[in-house]
Amino acid sequence: MKPTLLVLAAGMGSRYGGLKQLDGFGPNGETIMDYSVYDALKAGFGKVVFVIRHDFADEFKEKVASKYENKIPVELVYQSLDNIPQGFTLNTERTKPLGTGHAVWCATESLKGAPFAVINADDFYGPSAFKLMAEYLSKMDDNCLSRQMMVGYRLTNTLSENGHVSRGVCELNEDHTLKSITERTKIYTNEKGNVVFIEDDVEYPLTGREVVSMNMMGFSSCALKHFDADLRAFLAENAAEMKKEFYLPTVLNNLIQRGHSCVDVLPTEEQWYGVTYPEDKASVIASIGEMVKKGIYPSPLWK
Repeated sequence: MKPTLLVLAAGMGSRYGGLKQLDGFGPNGETIMDYSVYDALKAGFGKVVFVIRHDFADEFKEKVASKYENKIPVELVYQSLDNIPQGFTLNTERTKPLGTGHAVWCATESLKGAPFAVINADDFYGPSAFKLMAEYLSKMDDNCLSRQMMVGYRLTNTLSENGHVSRGVCELNEDHTLKSITERTKIYTNEKGNVVFIEDDVEYPLTGREVVSMNMMGFSSCALKHFDADLRAFLAENAAEMKKEFYLPTVLNNLIQRGHSCVDVLPTEEQWYGVTYPEDKASVIASIGEMVKKGIYPSPLWK
């Protein structure tokens, strides 16, 4: 069974200052998503589902989705504040999206019937990471909740030189299964060259060797009912909030803590590239250009 790739592309890109999902980074204007879809197709994924917003749907179809015609099946689903379970009402003044867990929930109907992987649209994960995902998910029992998975990155391979980043810092069991994920929203390298995170205006040290989640996770489709249950629990408590979000790692944590799933963490030494800040763009373009020169990717990517 070929797994499905779910690409979370509805983010607002507030710190970046624009729709980075549609920005060109390859020699011929390829987006970061183009490289993810290319890697996924080569690795053995059978379908791509994009979660986007209605307000840039036409531009997305024209600039992104049209490239994949006759190469891999593509579906578009929409994340919006009015797409929530019946019986709940959000704060009418809220404009902030409900988070990555909600994005997966919005794609429920497109994900049924096969294991699926989740990635961020604006993160460059590297080809070997997609191969790890595809090999694992293609062997997964889609009717079984007992094993889920994620790809774990070394923290130092995921930092930006231009500001702090948010990462899910993982605690692992001795058998390299996931014990928990703690979301750290302000991780950076300080003036002394030490990797730290800030919480409540206090600086705490990190080693840089921590395994972190980049939202590259894999699920059997029977886990979708837990996305629904956890979203409903989140809304029951937070529907009136303006900014609180329902995060993807929350569902993974809950599956572990409730004894439903063991989560295998597949380590990768791939270098992450991303565009959290506008200043990141030049280095990402240069890095992709080097990979093209080495023959890792063809140019143009989609001939």
